[in-house]
Amino acid sequence: MWRTRGAGTSAGVSHLLGGRTRDNVRWCVSGIYREITQDLAARGGAINPEQIKGETFSPHGWTGVRSSLTYGVPFDPFQMAALLDEKMIDAGVDVLLFTSVVDGIRKGDGLTHIVLFNKGGLQAIPVKAVVDATGAADVAARSGCEVVKGRPEDGLAAPSTLIFHVDRVDQDALAAEIYQTGSNRFRERVQSLREKGEWPFSYDIFISVQLHEKGTLMINTTRICEVDGTDGRSLSQGMMQGRREVRTLFALMQKRFPGFRDARIKLVAPVLGVRETRRIVGDFVYAVADLVDGRDFEDTIGFSSYGWDLPDPRRPSYQPMHHDKDAPRMVRDITPIPYRVMVPRPVENLICPGRAISVERDVLGPLREQAPCYAMGQAAGLAAVQAVRDGVAFRDVDTGRLRQALREVDAVVDWQA
Repeated sequence: MWRTRGAGTSAGVSHLLGGRTRDNVRWCVSGIYREITQDLAARGGAINPEQIKGETFSPHGWTGVRSSLTYGVPFDPFQMAALLDEKMIDAGVDVLLFTSVVDGIRKGDGLTHIVLFNKGGLQAIPVKAVVDATGAADVAARSGCEVVKGRPEDGLAAPSTLIFHVDRVDQDALAAEIYQTGSNRFRERVQSLREKGEWPFSYDIFISVQLHEKGTLMINTTRICEVDGTDGRSLSQGMMQGRREVRTLFALMQKRFPGFRDARIKLVAPVLGVRETRRIVGDFVYAVADLVDGRDFEDTIGFSSYGWDLPDPRRPSYQPMHHDKDAPRMVRDITPIPYRVMVPRPVENLICPGRAISVERDVLGPLREQAPCYAMGQAAGLAAVQAVRDGVAFRDVDTGRLRQALREVDAVVDWQA
């Protein structure tokens, strides 16, 4: 197994979303996700969402009692990384950090080797089954699988964000301003600063999220447009732009936003938070109409409680699926995840959990968040065990047996409203 980076640790997106119902009554993602949440909370590195109280404006996103943001899992990224290291060691996993996939070697429709690169040089690793959890379908694309990227009309992807964390925030002053004005995203303040020539950014809102300790906030505000998360030069330019914007934004926060005068930057993520890159094209493509119609699937391997969330590539504060007058609406708060969205073609011993799944672009909104990605990852791992033991292609995995195996490890694969 190799690990290069993760959104929650390296990219600083230290708030796991989509794993609790919007009324905070039930887990809709359990298994490994719930285990990690509870273990991290027990050592003081996270807040268990079961302990979060509903408020008019919850500090975990400054949203209301039925928001997807309110009942996430805010955590400390270092403590999360350390816990994940321990779990890898306990499980006997051979971990390679700082390693990238270069290529896949195929024989017919099967991968025989994965070519990796790290400080040790190039290595061709023989494989029986491969779980491509890169989030960008890196293995799939390099192995000749069918992929698409971005929106159909021009290939552009949702904006990227350079997350940063701040501490020493007077959170009571910040909360008082939000409660007094009712402006949880500071649109009016941002507009006023723009009119004065002080707000040079293309985005129109300011987003902050309390992490595992009061006074420590994740700033999820920057929106860097037209970054291609599969291109090294584009990522480099986006990263440099992000660092420039963080410096300017933080100075404005200290000067113009309540509670931040004495704050300091605790962390600037070393990699961009990329919302969208490649998606595989499988035999089945999950459609927006499936969500709108409330379709059920007999091969469901997990769920998400998150909503439409995929900003316009060129209008970073605009959410087409929220703001468009004629945008379709989901009929329920819980989105099922069918197993088959993870199966690419034509490579038979490859599976792709995460945001690179076979979906229409807007379906990424509820499914690209970290909790449903945990659910997909756990299902993909158990599917790989079955594929190797039974000598079958991933498309031929017995999903009935897979769903039962997931139930046995406390994953949620059945749902009744």
